[in-house]
Amino acid sequence: MNKLSIDDITLKSKRVLVRVDFNVPLNEQQEITDDIRIIESLPTINKILGEGGRAILMSHLGRPKGKPKPEFSLKPVAQHLSRVLGKPVQFAPDCIGADVEGMANSLNDGECLLLENLRYHNEEEANDPKFAEQLARLGDVYVNDAFGTAHRAHASTEGVTRYVRVSAAGYLMQKELEYLGRAVSNPARPFVAILGGAKISGKIDVIQNLMGKVDALLIGGGMMFTFYKAQGLEIGKSLLEEDKVDLARKLLAEAKERNLRLLLPTDCVVADKFENGANTQTVAASSIPADWLGMDIGPETVKLFNNEVRNAKTVVWNGPMGVFEMERFAAGTNAVAQALGEATKAGTVTVVGGGDSAAAIAKAGLQKSVSHVSTGGGASLEFLEGKVLPGVAALTEKD
Repeated sequence: MNKLSIDDITLKSKRVLVRVDFNVPLNEQQEITDDIRIIESLPTINKILGEGGRAILMSHLGRPKGKPKPEFSLKPVAQHLSRVLGKPVQFAPDCIGADVEGMANSLNDGECLLLENLRYHNEEEANDPKFAEQLARLGDVYVNDAFGTAHRAHASTEGVTRYVRVSAAGYLMQKELEYLGRAVSNPARPFVAILGGAKISGKIDVIQNLMGKVDALLIGGGMMFTFYKAQGLEIGKSLLEEDKVDLARKLLAEAKERNLRLLLPTDCVVADKFENGANTQTVAASSIPADWLGMDIGPETVKLFNNEVRNAKTVVWNGPMGVFEMERFAAGTNAVAQALGEATKAGTVTVVGGGDSAAAIAKAGLQKSVSHVSTGGGASLEFLEGKVLPGVAALTEKD
């Protein structure tokens, strides 16, 4: 990444406008139920405050659709951040305007201010130039540490960079780009990608981009049934994307042409209905009963996939292996998480794409046992697809 990083810029006595990703889950009592995104932003915030910079943080939360709604206020986040930082965090009632500018300008060195939800204004997602310029007025320099929104050209991620002299990457952004970038462009080999999730349609570009880069591609999750269908197998009532069967057939043929090991599950766990309390059985991929539906990969597949992970030097995982939200169908996903943890101990670089995979590895309590868990679902997917992320492209180039 040939972009300026936070280590390349002077922070002392500067108003540092930072795009963070504080889009965290809140319960009905407005308490944060998972603060991983806040914790991941601390190194950047601490660096600014520790060097006598003045941190002005901005983020979105949820989908308030351009209007102030109390349930989407970042106020509880300011309180939580204050606790984990161990110092006061001021809170602005809006993210633009004279009052907010006054608050930003009156910060002392080493002080921190969090702005109210950016998405209280429709102009944020519309990347409105006037709105971006108003945000830019709050800082002398800009730091983007919100990888989770880097794939969106919004006012706070892309537009704002046109109105500040220097735009740099924060530590979390750097870490994300370093791990994902190394995995995709310069991986230690063998390089294995494990792709799951419900639909091929969400992963087509990832599959096609990774085909030319990986040594083995392991497919699980709901999308495996569309591949089975492409091979002429009975899939019962399993999830099927009828309009993607031809595409699955083409992908299988392309893998063969490239001499790429594309591994589909050899067995799966099926159920007579889509619920945790359903009757289940484990069957070979070629023996799915006509009125049952696939819910997870089976134990033989777990062994097959574990073996691939064990022999790999780089592993990227994106998407669960089954309906992991239901306890009885989480075994395949948990086994992959476990295998990644063991491979990491043995020196393999393991990267977990955000979204459902991040949720699954957190649920298994194994997020600390892999090299890197991405904080950005959509952003990590687009990166793996080989796309340029607008929020990264907009940062200042190093000389």
